[in-house]
Amino acid sequence: MAIPQLQNTKPKVKMTKESPSLKGTLASVFLLGFFLMFTWISIYFLFLDRL
Repeated sequence: MAIPQLQNTKPKVKMTKESPSLKGTLASVFLLGFFLMFTWISIYFLFLDRL
């Protein structure tokens, strides 16, 4: 009995373009995270102050 072999139907294409830098994305995510943490911590301390 013959064993079927899988054929690679997609041609191998080498990437010629470099992937874009994601440093700006990382910086904006960190800034947003720090802003959210600062907001939540501020609200928490405001809550504790009013108890």
